[in-house]
Amino acid sequence: MKLITKWLLSAASLLLVAYLYSGVEIKSYSAALIAALVIGLFNTVLRPILVILTLPVTVVTLGLFLFVINALMFWSAAGILDGFTVAGFGAALIGSLLYSVLGIVIDSALQRLFPN
Repeated sequence: MKLITKWLLSAASLLLVAYLYSGVEIKSYSAALIAALVIGLFNTVLRPILVILTLPVTVVTLGLFLFVINALMFWSAAGILDGFTVAGFGAALIGSLLYSVLGIVIDSALQRLFPN
């Protein structure tokens, strides 16, 4: 139940990011659901590999390169989906930052709703 709730709230947060920032566009809630699923899969599968491969750059930049990796995950999800559009890398960076902040809020709320 927690996973489904997080997925639905993540899709809603993508819609909020598209509402707040004009560089990100989502055509419908179903497109947001699919985009949230794809971003979640990319963050689960590809992100750890990229973090390990770019570890020297991440250390040199004091962790700031992780923002670039998040933006790449966000931008690549938009690249393979039809109803989810990101204007460019700068838009992906800002959109991924907003999406990450909303994800932290969602995780915090879900920890209170579904204590383990």
